[in-house]
Amino acid sequence: MNVYPALDALLAAHTPLPAHPERARTRSTLGISLEHLAHAIGTSTSTLQAWEEGLAEPDGHLRNAYAHFLLSAHTVTDYRARAVTPTHPTPAPDTTPRPALCVLCGKPATEQVAGYPQHLTAEECTQADAPAPASPATELQPQHTIPRPRRHSSPGQDPIRDAVVAALDAHDGDPQQATAALTASAIPDAMRLLNTLRVGGRYDIVHHPALPDMLRKPSPQAPNLIWEARPNWQRATDPQQADLVVALDINGAYLSALKTHLPLGQLQPTPPQPHDKRRAGIHLITPPAWEHDAHLPNPLGPRQEFGPLWITEPTLRLLLRLSGPQHALCDPPVVHESYTSGSTENLLERFRTTLRDARARALDEDDAVTLEYVKALYSKFVSTLGESTYNRELRRPDWMHIIRAQAFANLWSKAHKAHAEGLSLLRVCGTDELHLQGDWQRVFPEGRDLSQVKCKDTYDIGVLFPQAQPEPQSECADPYPDNRRHEYAGGRYLFCRICGRDLCTSCRITHLAPARVHFQYNDDNRCPACQ
Repeated sequence: MNVYPALDALLAAHTPLPAHPERARTRSTLGISLEHLAHAIGTSTSTLQAWEEGLAEPDGHLRNAYAHFLLSAHTVTDYRARAVTPTHPTPAPDTTPRPALCVLCGKPATEQVAGYPQHLTAEECTQADAPAPASPATELQPQHTIPRPRRHSSPGQDPIRDAVVAALDAHDGDPQQATAALTASAIPDAMRLLNTLRVGGRYDIVHHPALPDMLRKPSPQAPNLIWEARPNWQRATDPQQADLVVALDINGAYLSALKTHLPLGQLQPTPPQPHDKRRAGIHLITPPAWEHDAHLPNPLGPRQEFGPLWITEPTLRLLLRLSGPQHALCDPPVVHESYTSGSTENLLERFRTTLRDARARALDEDDAVTLEYVKALYSKFVSTLGESTYNRELRRPDWMHIIRAQAFANLWSKAHKAHAEGLSLLRVCGTDELHLQGDWQRVFPEGRDLSQVKCKDTYDIGVLFPQAQPEPQSECADPYPDNRRHEYAGGRYLFCRICGRDLCTSCRITHLAPARVHFQYNDDNRCPACQ
């Protein structure tokens, strides 16, 4: 039986807590934040701050945990202070009297004139200016200079570049074979990179937590019970504009979505109200009514069923933001159940910024191999976080659903921005597609950076709204001119035998729309081309 934890708890229970200013100083000396310590103890940040400011005192097991931390922190601080204290005695200050400086030449002088140190003659000032002969000990003493630091680019500092170089060397510089090999090893490479970047991280994560039932698929063929709110929306009415439709592509949607609130530990049942922004997880809600589908997609996506559904943290935060006073687009959702854990938005920040910088460097250097490798790293990392046989190091289906939902929430936010800036929003689909009309470059910067968008395609409005396209002019199969020609008010008219519409009397092919049939005395009805 291990008695040390029991002894630690007994010692903490009988240890008096230090003064309130000392508590905050001890924590800040070690560089520990309020949020991190509160999460480790199991309390809130505001409660911990009240303990440090003397507004409240801990009790029960929280007091034992807090006292144990302060005692251990004091020991660590004491050890650090002793480690930096010099062991050799400090030399006594030099108390030898030094001669005063001459007010004329600034050199040492032993005489004084009217109370001021001064040489008596000009020759003495000249002799004092001459350099003193160096002693043998001074001549033999070497000069100690601090060398300028050098920056070495040793292997391992850039694992992405090292992997690309190794793959190209292994395949004799063939970019296609190197890309295929890097894509095949993207999953273990991504996990190795994540573990390397998390060395010294502030937060500990649970790699294989116990999962609530709603995070388990009922069967391999059944859909997930978590609704990720993937958009698939098209405007129902014609915007009555003849401008070309521009299809915009959002760069690195999943890479940008890695910056989201991810739960650290196992999801636990928590009170659904009020919403705690320091936690993240999944929530069972009854969605609010959406009355703006004519111009904006539903933030929950094209859901055909009614009733409660399980959503993730990004979708809930989006709905709460849209129901707030700034937007007031819908009512707040009704939250019935919540499974959450303490969260942070910076859990994958170093992983994301490393991939972002490698992607930007690949674009600058026109390196297609690195670009495809980086894309495979983050896309396969997200897709295998769930119940996948290809990634056994990390099993967090809640992270997978949250990251995907964050990408869809980012896309919806860009769609709302386009609509707010006066652009005609026509279609929002997939993970990263916006179809709109108008001067989009005024709203979105064009480029391949993560903060920019690129034009994927342009097409006519008739592709989405066939009724808005002008009616095509087709050749008449049988104009039958002889029996259907007649004169009316001095003008000649020719009718189509099949459809009965007017034909051009010159080419006998083009059907004339009613707006083109002009009453002209003693003239034929001709199409614009024949006119």
